[in-house]
Amino acid sequence: MSRTKNAKPGRILFVGSGPGNPDLLTVRARDVLVDATVAYVDPDVPAEIRDLIGSAHRIEEPARARTRKSEGKADDAENPADDPQPKTAEPADEAEQVVRPALGDPATVAKTLVAQAKTGTDVVRVVAGDPMTTDAVLAEITAVARTSVAFEVLPGLPAGAAVPGFAGVPLGSAHTVADVRGDVDWAALAAAPGPLVLHATDSHLGEVASALTEHGLAPQTPVAITVNGTTCRQRTVEATIATLTDAATGLTGPLILTVGKPVEKRGKFSWWESRALYGWTVLVPRTKDQAADMSQRLVSHGAIPREVPTIAVEPPRSPAQMERAVKGLVDGRYQWVVFTSTNAVRAVWEKFAEFGLDARAFSGVKIACVGESTAAKVRSFGVEPELLPSGEQSSLGLLEDFPPYDEILDPVDRILLPRADIATETLAEGLRERGWEIDDVTAYRTVRAAPPPAETREMIKTGGFDAVCFTSSSTVRNLVGIAGKPHARTIVACIGPKTAETAVEFGLRVDVRPETASIPDLVDALANHAATLRAEGALPPPRKKSRRSRS
Repeated sequence: MSRTKNAKPGRILFVGSGPGNPDLLTVRARDVLVDATVAYVDPDVPAEIRDLIGSAHRIEEPARARTRKSEGKADDAENPADDPQPKTAEPADEAEQVVRPALGDPATVAKTLVAQAKTGTDVVRVVAGDPMTTDAVLAEITAVARTSVAFEVLPGLPAGAAVPGFAGVPLGSAHTVADVRGDVDWAALAAAPGPLVLHATDSHLGEVASALTEHGLAPQTPVAITVNGTTCRQRTVEATIATLTDAATGLTGPLILTVGKPVEKRGKFSWWESRALYGWTVLVPRTKDQAADMSQRLVSHGAIPREVPTIAVEPPRSPAQMERAVKGLVDGRYQWVVFTSTNAVRAVWEKFAEFGLDARAFSGVKIACVGESTAAKVRSFGVEPELLPSGEQSSLGLLEDFPPYDEILDPVDRILLPRADIATETLAEGLRERGWEIDDVTAYRTVRAAPPPAETREMIKTGGFDAVCFTSSSTVRNLVGIAGKPHARTIVACIGPKTAETAVEFGLRVDVRPETASIPDLVDALANHAATLRAEGALPPPRKKSRRSRS
């Protein structure tokens, strides 16, 4: 779409990303990030926030990190070399959505934002924390306000308020927030009523301890030191002003220090770091698209999920079978369609799209699904399944509830069963025993994915993962094939009996199996197992500091 000099100017939207947890974004901020066409992103904005801007966007390698006056040090920013996003120095197509780094002084940044907005494009400016409480960003907003370009400010939750809450420290209404990475009035700070919340880095801790005691605070005053606050990598260490420097050994980067008597109540109010799987790194042998629900559930229990694709889905070698099946649906050949996976649902809908069909092609056809995840995928296309297992969500569970063929009640005796090329015969044989004719069609092929990076393979073999969640027999076979067997100290969770049986065949000890074969129940069962271990005094799998930092 071409731009003209007379195009109506776009807006500039300053978006605060908050303390780092994407769940703490405002609804408006999340919507703006998802819909952004052009975004300028500070290098210290967490990757989890940048990821919301979408896979169609590109993040270019920042030439240098911008130093904020309130932070005092450029090396507080995230190291661009650790940025997992793809980088490019080439200009993007006009049709592409682009994420650009914010570089230079505030005046230069503001000038760039205004020039981009005058082309008619809404420009999103993403910063860590809150735009109106950071001096350099406030200078950008001031410069933009002097122009005729409209702007909005979407606040981010201040870390000084959020992080102590996630650390379990009840601040109350009388507390003082200060940034000690710049100029500080230590006398006023030490005399302030209520607890103190200080933005700092490990290099400032010695100065904080000496200055606060020099201006009257007792060396025994309790301090909570929190790094990576509000994220699943959060770690809080309790100390006193006197032991501040020694207690913070190994905690690097931006820190939040909470100083005062409320720190003593952490044992009562600590909720974030006390979750069942907190700090556990859990291997999810699925692709990122397939693993979204599982990863979110793991995060809700405090785990750090790591997706490792073990299966790649490809179309069948010949499209003829699926084409005949779709034609049979339209012609009324089938009484039922039985879906055993979300991949099968997706394959049928893709074939519908090729023929210009939609959900109306299922008119007069009943749909059965092997589990709730598959049913949710069917519902996403506007169709409600007639049958799900009332008990175990598996092929066996579906067979227990599936009605036998009745030549009086059923006008058609045939079932369409679109599945993977390696699917077992259990379901098809059981349906035949109930009197049905089966068209067992290969809807997609599953092939082994490429091996994961060497670091991931090493973590798998040496116990770097605290747990692994298997969702099918093929994920067990393929993970062992491409990366080797998980270490004996890794807790193995399997979604159902067939998956567990395969894991045992490969010499794995199955620790967790939910009563109901579903992803939510699998993750919840793992969390319950971890809670039981803790209650019994059994130590969780050993954790390595280096692994924690890599995660």
